Amino acid sequence: MTDPLVRVGVGVIIKCRFTDGVKFLIGQRKGSHGAGAWQVCGGHLEYNESFEECARREALEETNLQLENPQLLTVVNDPMPLERKHYVTIFMHCEVQPKDISDLRTMEPEKLEGDWKWVTWNELLQTKPLFAPLASLTHIAQTSNPLLLTQLLQSQS
Repeated sequence: MTDPLVRVGVGVIIKCRFTDGVKFLIGQRKGSHGAGAWQVCGGHLEYNESFEECARREALEETNLQLENPQLLTVVNDPMPLERKHYVTIFMHCEVQPKDISDLRTMEPEKLEGDWKWVTWNELLQTKPLFAPLASLTHIAQTSNPLLLTQLLQSQS
């Protein structure tokens, strides 16, 4: 039996500064591996696609939000032996303005349980279960990379 392929995913951290602080967009997976886990939008990197292009495409396909300037945040490595999957996830991040979030929609209801929701960092840390790449990101930000946490919580505007 051959080993499964290592896949490259792009996770998109979409954040918005509301009057009560920075919040992050998450949704609950449905109909795929990790069903029931909370995720950010994202998907597979396509052939000849840049990370930025992938982040823009996935955000538009899944949330109807048009991202201006997604930027590289970090990379995580997640073998999932029970599911015979292995993902390297490139995390991009981008801030949207409150005036732009009226465009937010659940564009793929077959892949998302309910609607997208905005949560603070502390609320995100309390949300369980997190999809493996997002769990890795939050763990790294909380335990070993304070600069990553600063980047996540900092407003770009």
